[in-house]
Amino acid sequence: MLMLHHPTMLDNEEFVLEAYPRELTQNPLKKIWMPCRNGHIAQRRVCMTNCPTLIVTVGLPARGKTYIAKKLTRYLNWIGVPTKEFNVGQYRRECLKIYKSFEFFRPDNNEGLKIRRQCATSALNDVREYLRVEGGQVAVFDATNTTRERREDIMKFAEQNSFRVFFVESVCEDPDVIAQNIVQVKLGNPDYIHCNSEEAIEDFMKRIKCYESSYQPLEETLDRDLSYIKIMDVGRRYLVNRVVDHIQSRIVYYLMNIHITPRSIYLCRHGESDLNIKGRIGGDSALSARGKEFAKRLGKFIEEQDIKELKVWTSQMKRTIQTAEGIGVPYEQWKALNEIDAGVCEEMMYEEIQENYPLEFAMRDQDKYRYRYPKGESYEDLVQRLEPVIMELERQENVLVVCHQAVMRCLLAYFLDKTADELPYLNCPLHTVLKLTPVAYGCKVESVYLSVDAVNTHRDRPENVNVQRSTEDALQTVPDHY
Repeated sequence: MLMLHHPTMLDNEEFVLEAYPRELTQNPLKKIWMPCRNGHIAQRRVCMTNCPTLIVTVGLPARGKTYIAKKLTRYLNWIGVPTKEFNVGQYRRECLKIYKSFEFFRPDNNEGLKIRRQCATSALNDVREYLRVEGGQVAVFDATNTTRERREDIMKFAEQNSFRVFFVESVCEDPDVIAQNIVQVKLGNPDYIHCNSEEAIEDFMKRIKCYESSYQPLEETLDRDLSYIKIMDVGRRYLVNRVVDHIQSRIVYYLMNIHITPRSIYLCRHGESDLNIKGRIGGDSALSARGKEFAKRLGKFIEEQDIKELKVWTSQMKRTIQTAEGIGVPYEQWKALNEIDAGVCEEMMYEEIQENYPLEFAMRDQDKYRYRYPKGESYEDLVQRLEPVIMELERQENVLVVCHQAVMRCLLAYFLDKTADELPYLNCPLHTVLKLTPVAYGCKVESVYLSVDAVNTHRDRPENVNVQRSTEDALQTVPDHY
């Protein structure tokens, strides 16, 4: 549930920003107890597909296929579906080493056609290895696949290996979007590393022409038995056909929410809290004096950025609400953004957890991502809880998210394509704003420290995770606190 809040409104209906965020009263949050076994989740990875899935891109060059393939791969891995991208262009570059010109892609270039088929076959062999031997659940076969003959070959390959196929076609007729894609992506392509911009653009436009004569788009009648989504003009319209399982529905839902509009996402934690100072985890305490100072400086920072139509999101916890109050603009509360639930360890110090629950403390260090606090949550649970937030972030333009350490780690891992092993140890310090700007195939990150001291709450990965370890080893990486 979203709750819209505004700065304090006085009787004369003028908005006034107080000297520092006002104190808030709040009922204790209702806990949602998660089912657990012996206090933690099993180590076995949950399979979210009932059979391996092969996602196949379709479309002319410069239509955003690789952008879609990379984003989709990143999203599926983030939600816990082991996924790998297989870009046929990369196989071709490894085979040829040196690219000469568009002539290689001419439909009457038999030698070029032979090499391209060999590269596609090699990529599909690696797909088979990944899905059948390495334990992958989804493979993304990123190539033009513009002819019906090529797509029929892929379908035969999938049938032979009991893979389910889902096609993703990107169709774009907008010359401005095509030109922008060529400039932003293809000029960084290794094929054109020794060319100037004009030569690269001219050659690439001729390469597109080589594909246009044989391009056979997916059709509603001829391809009515295939499972696919057709994305037209980078998301202005969609055509979805024959979605047959859960993973395909997740793919469609995700692809219908992403966009390429230039924007920035700002992530920061709440200001330093009273419990942060004491070295206690979780809880719902108010800001410290330094936390309130950070809230004021955050407000000034956001004002200086002059961000168009900025939206501000917080959790439902007091410390993020107080921080947002310092910004002086409307904000929305998300329950999904609440900090990870530490269960029976809420408001405890690490030293107290080690003293009272040494086995739990060790098991969490052994697999921090999947470990679930007794009567609490794991990072894996938190990722699932945050999926609606990610979807809405993909739909929005400029957003500031004021959140918590574990929550910020999960969001950051999505945008930076971090693994489940890396995620719980990402460093997200207090009183620092991260500005994330999506670029062609990744995300640019700028870190801005707002010059307000705060305690360090980051605990590095410990070396000794044995359940028989000493207390000294268990607490070796615990940060200092008052």
